[in-house]
Amino acid sequence: MIQHLAPISGIDAAPGHVATAGYDNQLILWDRHGRALASARHDHLANQCRFSPSGRLLVSASSDYTARVWALPGLAPVAVLGGHRDDVEMAVFSPDESRVATASRDCLVRIFDAASGTLQACLEGHQADVISVEWAAGGQELVSSGDDGTIRRFSAGTGALLATTDLDGVEADTVVCGPAGVMFVGTDRGEIVTLREDGRHATAAHASGIKRLVYQAASATLLSASYDRQVKLWRVAADGALALRQAFTAPPAVWLRCAAFADPASILFGTFGSSFARYRCDSGQWCLDGVADTPGINAVRPFGGAVYTVGDAGVVRRGGQVVQRLGSLCNFLLEYDGRLLTGGHLGQLFDAVSGALLYQHHSPLNCGAAFLRDGSPHVVIGSYTGECIVLRHDGAGVLRTVAVLRPHDNAVKGIAASAREIFTVCATGAAAFIPISSLAGTRVLQGAHERISNGAALLPDGGFASISRDRKLRLWRDGAARVIATPHSHSIKCVAVCPRSGLIATGSYSGMVAVYDEAAARWVRIVRPTQAGISSLAAAREPGSFLASAYDGKVHLVETLAQAQPA
Repeated sequence: MIQHLAPISGIDAAPGHVATAGYDNQLILWDRHGRALASARHDHLANQCRFSPSGRLLVSASSDYTARVWALPGLAPVAVLGGHRDDVEMAVFSPDESRVATASRDCLVRIFDAASGTLQACLEGHQADVISVEWAAGGQELVSSGDDGTIRRFSAGTGALLATTDLDGVEADTVVCGPAGVMFVGTDRGEIVTLREDGRHATAAHASGIKRLVYQAASATLLSASYDRQVKLWRVAADGALALRQAFTAPPAVWLRCAAFADPASILFGTFGSSFARYRCDSGQWCLDGVADTPGINAVRPFGGAVYTVGDAGVVRRGGQVVQRLGSLCNFLLEYDGRLLTGGHLGQLFDAVSGALLYQHHSPLNCGAAFLRDGSPHVVIGSYTGECIVLRHDGAGVLRTVAVLRPHDNAVKGIAASAREIFTVCATGAAAFIPISSLAGTRVLQGAHERISNGAALLPDGGFASISRDRKLRLWRDGAARVIATPHSHSIKCVAVCPRSGLIATGSYSGMVAVYDEAAARWVRIVRPTQAGISSLAAAREPGSFLASAYDGKVHLVETLAQAQPA
């Protein structure tokens, strides 16, 4: 049976067909009724997909550093578009289908021959990850957006940079072309920025960052989708002016990273499940038929003598047995004052064992850490919009908000806490140190990591460890880092420290776990227990051993000391 086994991150529609790209590395072609027709695979996450204008070809973008062209209906391989040095986030055909433009986290836009895969041009200018690219001016130009807070317009013929629009440093995940001469940009501030020859105009559209814009020329409609769980449809005038036509909330299973118009009255969305969702604009009805839970695990944690996991389906398991169904993707498991906490995409913080809702935030929750302040147990939770929410139990056991801190202006990807300070790392690569005594006077180090930082952990002596897409391990003491090269060939997703042995485990999207012995200054264990990415690490019961959860739904034991020979 053809179906996705991990969240759907990309979707597109053509007459009679739907294509989806997933975090299970799969590309799936469906008929318009949702029946799977064919599938193909990348070597890593499939991020986005796009049909050619004629509907005869499909291109997919992947974290294996390639885009690939496929012939329909069998998804026969046509060309591999290689040469990028980091994840390819988007790929799109030119209007005449002869070329493909790609956007990559290596800060480059590239143009390839669609039939042969030959590189035609490399477009430079962005100073950070490029997330979105579109053809403009009938295929004569390209427009791109990214994490450097700029929109750049290039000549598709010469590769020359024609214009740069500075968004005041605000990151932009998505750009689309509207009516002639008009472009729309979705920013992390939740604004839709309209770019015209006579200037720009910002529309306050969402309460959180906009993840996807889609423009349908036939109905002059712009779709915006955000982390605030809202989808909005805007009527677009000939001059690009926007008027809100409709707004609706997405169900928990829907991932608003991707959307596509199937027709003027029907919109398709990616999900955290096995298939895609459909929304009918005329009736306001959602259809999630065929969307089943996927097995991917996002977090693992020993607790109360058992091993707990939680993942894309929001299902909490203890020793493999279901404990709770929370109804939302969850990103972490955290022990706090005798309770196990979890939270994720809906911005909700739960007691993972009882299922009780403890706190509601306006954007997704990503990570957390527990600490003592004035002798009282506290917890700090990091959000996708840069806040760190500090909470504590009151006398009745209810979680109360102590403070909402904002050390970052982008997603908090990892948190650790010592007796003195809270350490956070961010999707921008920044790190921050927050004094626990005052919860004020935060010190932020911009550029602490060369790329997105994905995780942090506490070292036994009160220092911190952090990891990043730059494939480096950093050990922090007294506010400064020692940078250690790792054996990882792909982005490092997670880090954990064994408090008894001091060994540091790192896990990557390629399925590799590497363990570092700081005292010996060497990597003492390198193993690849799975072909799927490692999503989370936690110290196991035996000293020097770690639990590694993976996106394939399995937990692997990685032994390092007496149980295994050094690498």
